[in-house]
Amino acid sequence: SATRPATEETQQIVQEVKSQLEEKEGKTFDVFTAVEFKTQVVAGTNYFIKVHVGNDEFMHLRVFRSLPHENKPLSLHSYQASKTKHDELAYF
Repeated sequence: SATRPATEETQQIVQEVKSQLEEKEGKTFDVFTAVEFKTQVVAGTNYFIKVHVGNDEFMHLRVFRSLPHENKPLSLHSYQASKTKHDELAYF
């Protein structure tokens, strides 16, 4: 999909996977604000979300939401660190 401004739902998604990212990075984030996002429909939905993590630092998260009947939690598929506010949100 086209890049869109983050919504309340997008913020809820990043809050749900924040602990998964903190575990992978070995640190905690005081600031964790969704800025914009794209979606890709697969057997479920991939969310590509740009997240502000403090100062001039941003991360791009790829979060997978399975189909509703599978009843699985959101999964942090992968992420890219050291991004800037102006880096384009792209498939990864």
